[in-house]
Amino acid sequence: MRPESEALWKQGLEDLKTAKILLKAGRYYASVFFSHQVAEKFLKAAYIELRRELYPKTHNLVELGKALGMEDLLEDLMELNPEYSVTKYPDAANGIPAEMYNENIASKHIRTAERVMEACRRSMRSSK
Repeated sequence: MRPESEALWKQGLEDLKTAKILLKAGRYYASVFFSHQVAEKFLKAAYIELRRELYPKTHNLVELGKALGMEDLLEDLMELNPEYSVTKYPDAANGIPAEMYNENIASKHIRTAERVMEACRRSMRSSK
């Protein structure tokens, strides 16, 4: 693995641990934010490995997934994509982000992030 993608991968693993800790602590909006970060970092690591170039400067998971040909993940990415903003800003959430999430929603997004991780891992392995 290239150093840039390895660093993203390692941080993605740490972000996944953080999302799970926040879930257990009842900090659901923050857990969801970290789930988005997990998916973003794994997609960007895969982008570097598969495309052999630096990823685009974006937080758009759908754009990254399409660029990698991960059509089977697009529905998951579409669902997780807006959480980058919604978890942080009351105007994006149409309310207070800390009040917009529950355990079920946060757990679902963690599972989505884990699916993204596995898809990226498979894609990177098959490219070798």
